[in-house]
Amino acid sequence: MSNSDNSDYLNEIAIIGMAGRFPGARDTEEFWQNLRDGKESVSFFSEEELVLGGIDSGLLNDDRYVRAGAPLQRAEMFDAAFFGFTPREAEITDPQHRVFLECAWEALESAGYNSETYKKHIGVYAGAGTNDYVLNIYSDPALVAAVGELNLVIGNDKDHLSTRVSYKLNLRGPSVNIQTACSTSLVAVHLACQALLDYECDLALAGGVSISCYQKTGYLHQEGSILSSDGHCRTFDAKADGTVSGHGVGIVVLKRLAEALADRDCIYAVIKGSAINNDGSSKIITDRLWVYSRALAIAGINPETISYVEAHGTGTALGDPIEIAALTKSFRAKTKKKCFCAIGSVKTNIGHLNTAAGIAGLIKTVLALHHKELPPSLHFEEPNPRIDFDSSPFYVNTKLSPWGANGTPRRASVSAFGIGGTNVHVILEEAPLSEAGSPSRPSQLLMLSAKTETALESATTNLLGYLKQHREANIADVGYTLQTGRRDFSHRRMFVCGSTAEAIEMLETPGRTRVAAGFAHGNGGGRVAFMFSGPRVVRNWSNLIWNSICARCFTLMRRMHR
Repeated sequence: MSNSDNSDYLNEIAIIGMAGRFPGARDTEEFWQNLRDGKESVSFFSEEELVLGGIDSGLLNDDRYVRAGAPLQRAEMFDAAFFGFTPREAEITDPQHRVFLECAWEALESAGYNSETYKKHIGVYAGAGTNDYVLNIYSDPALVAAVGELNLVIGNDKDHLSTRVSYKLNLRGPSVNIQTACSTSLVAVHLACQALLDYECDLALAGGVSISCYQKTGYLHQEGSILSSDGHCRTFDAKADGTVSGHGVGIVVLKRLAEALADRDCIYAVIKGSAINNDGSSKIITDRLWVYSRALAIAGINPETISYVEAHGTGTALGDPIEIAALTKSFRAKTKKKCFCAIGSVKTNIGHLNTAAGIAGLIKTVLALHHKELPPSLHFEEPNPRIDFDSSPFYVNTKLSPWGANGTPRRASVSAFGIGGTNVHVILEEAPLSEAGSPSRPSQLLMLSAKTETALESATTNLLGYLKQHREANIADVGYTLQTGRRDFSHRRMFVCGSTAEAIEMLETPGRTRVAAGFAHGNGGGRVAFMFSGPRVVRNWSNLIWNSICARCFTLMRRMHR
């Protein structure tokens, strides 16, 4: 729980939604399950896969060539028609833009907001990795001539990542691209928080994406480089000699905490403070010490109350000791306690996601706060000899552990460092306890809509999966979000139930469900299906009217259940 003073809420930011796709994980729920299970999502490729990926067979015979990477599954897939892309337009668009757009939509749905009906300003702060997809396009002069240079720029240049999202989702807040190499996505979060506190927007999407077209490729290891000699990232370990390249995307939805509480949003965690700086040409420890101390000062907390640090943690022999030294100095300004704060790095699970690395670490930590568990950091056996953990505030968390509160709210911090020297540090706290809602009516109307009949079936399956995973969910809250936090499309399905258990039973046993009506809806020309459980008699019809159901639909529903 959180015991923050209510006056602090005006200066803090709530994380109310998330979306992401990571190596081995189609969404944030699967990502969390992989983290809990201590799963390493690094792949080791066969010679056949590498040759098909364009790797010279001669290079594969080099003993230094490491056949490892952390690819993103189905990165080439895109629902072009859903977002109004023509096939040619989708073809010439960087997969990073395409996947980021899909995740932006999912993030807003996660937060429960429909950008078409939300009356305030939604901003976008994000950055993308290097685009190698456009090289393939320019290798086809006929295609370039057919589509034109401007369309190629819009579909591929980093400058258009955020603005394309704002255009396609009708978002009217600031739309800003950030590029600070490996710290890009966490810097995007910091700048989005500043924009919210300055009232430049009322909601903000913040994150980053890094997807290469050449995912099934390894690399040539060089001594002292950032990439490991065997494809495993051993952050803080004596054998650490680098990380491995990964691909992914992550986005969080941010809102001023006071307003999130007032609007009864689902809050996953709270950002209490953040800071950025650059190393310049001075000592790295000094500058990282500054960014840690600055973030703590802005958050107004004692570092002794932080019980987990998600480190940048690239797993290099020199980088890891520098990070621990700077963290230790910042903590030692307020506490002399030893070995009380867990530390870890998501790079041991999914490799280094470049521009998306910071958001991956942030989402991992937010999920840990939300579930009140500390997932293990992998491949740690013996500490780097340059790190004296016994004298520091930290210990490497190597197993799944309950996250105790110890008399204070659970707190954590997340770091990301860019190769260009831009550092960012974010202080997190668990969500405040939410007040219980008033009693709801005995029957709830659950509504789904989609652009196609196939998509409607998929949405129904997804709803069933969600309810089975979250049986504790308040069915009234589910119904409210489905009605107000989703856009309306021409293919619709709605049903009445009294509990989560009943909703699951109805969806799992279609034979028990009676289709009450199916007809062309006057507004959208689509098909609508009304479903009710067999024995249920719904009497309080006035409570079940949805603003988009025409009078004719409502009358038919009523007649069929007299």
